[in-house]
Amino acid sequence: MYFYHIARFLVNVVFRIIFRIDIIGRENIPKEGRLVLCSNHISLLDPIMLAIAVPRPISFMAKKELFENKVLSKLIYALGAFPVDRESSDLTAIKTSLRVLKDEKILGIFPEGTRVHEMNLENTKPGISLISIKSKSPVIPIFIESKYKPFSRVTIKIGNPIYFDDHYGKKLNTEDYQDISKYIMKSIYSLKTV
Repeated sequence: MYFYHIARFLVNVVFRIIFRIDIIGRENIPKEGRLVLCSNHISLLDPIMLAIAVPRPISFMAKKELFENKVLSKLIYALGAFPVDRESSDLTAIKTSLRVLKDEKILGIFPEGTRVHEMNLENTKPGISLISIKSKSPVIPIFIESKYKPFSRVTIKIGNPIYFDDHYGKKLNTEDYQDISKYIMKSIYSLKTV
């Protein structure tokens, strides 16, 4: 992850010149252990902002289309990201996610699967809660607020960890996972400034 740390340092310097970045709740990120970061998704710049906000490396689940360009693909892989097919139940992406968490690392997911500006619970994927529960990982909800215009403010609010211990070892169906994922989405949007 040496390359990740260098890249994070560089974008941190550049982006703090371009934007006024406020990070609230950084203390909610445990210093070690497996963790699933779940954030709203308003811009292609969101993963960079999360990398700036979170002191530990994040392995992002990213749409497979980003990996079609060979140069970009090598760069994204080097930063620890991996592809997911948003149109199907991507078992390979789920297995990769579980492997990341088994190694006590941080997994980054945008639960809505695409960029949106308002909460739409119908966009929520059941795989998010499945990954968290199967790996016995807490979820950290994060909300990003910004217009992403030069010199504008970017506010990143990091919520408290959500634990799903009550569901470990239980047989859950798709509807159960969907409901838990919707709960995660509501937790993300509850951080929004009213």
